[in-house]
Amino acid sequence: MIDNKKVLVIGGGSGQSIILRGLKQIETIDLYTIVTVADDGGSTGRLRRAYDVPAMGDIRRVMIALTESESLFSTLMSYRFDELEGTELGGHNLGNIILTALTQKSGSFMEAISLISKVLNVKGDIIPSTTQRLTLFAKMADGTIVRGESNIPSIDNHISEVYYEEKVKATTEAIKAIEKADVIIFGLGSLYTSICPNLIIPDIQKALKKTKAIKLYFCNVMSQAGETDGYSLEDHVFTLEKHAKIKLDMVITVADNISSDKLKRYAAHNSYPILINEKDHSYRILKRKLLSADPNLIRHDPMKIKMIVESILKEL
Repeated sequence: MIDNKKVLVIGGGSGQSIILRGLKQIETIDLYTIVTVADDGGSTGRLRRAYDVPAMGDIRRVMIALTESESLFSTLMSYRFDELEGTELGGHNLGNIILTALTQKSGSFMEAISLISKVLNVKGDIIPSTTQRLTLFAKMADGTIVRGESNIPSIDNHISEVYYEEKVKATTEAIKAIEKADVIIFGLGSLYTSICPNLIIPDIQKALKKTKAIKLYFCNVMSQAGETDGYSLEDHVFTLEKHAKIKLDMVITVADNISSDKLKRYAAHNSYPILINEKDHSYRILKRKLLSADPNLIRHDPMKIKMIVESILKEL
């Protein structure tokens, strides 16, 4: 009997969820995901300040993405109390509240994740990169320092690096997941505020440096205003490798034609296609048609991600 390949996804936000929706369909892998807990905005930020818990918004999104099938409870996990704006519940997400309550009751953030994962019948292991309550900082190109994950994209400046001021310890589970992985996938998602917050933890950097796993990066299709303005594919890779202190083996980018109407809509929000600027690279580049048929949004298709990862796994 051939053992399943162990595939680890590192990131956060909606981009990570898109990848996981595809990978959970692959029956021949053991799936793990390391998720950032550096978010300090919205419902997540309010709960972490009130209850001194790690940020759980990205954890909740990943849980929903990895449910075996849609259920009433998984739908409720996404419910937001928008109609109660102005009250203490206003703007809160029900899933965030449930995770906070379970953390308080069990005394463990990891236990709360495990309990909800069982209820949702989640496929794969969801692992916070740390269980500390963190504040992410960004140093801008002109030396300006910005405090807080939610504030970083709002500054009209170029980011030089992101970092933590306090000493951060990775979860034991995160290190073990890296050590046993056959393939490690970075992205999609906000480069500086979803992916890199995991990679700047020293324990994770050390584990990534030691691992023999193939390291893949799904590059974003469009630039993100406030984070990657004017970035090329090479700029994305440079940033990821700089923060993680590693070298990538492969970068996957889209070969799809995007309609001029979509591009104009994105340009109105200062978002533009990520291009390849150089001919020679130290990593392999795969160009594939990966976008969904969504008439309005430029998004990866989870099933197309599934197919390309399956083809890569066959090469191992």
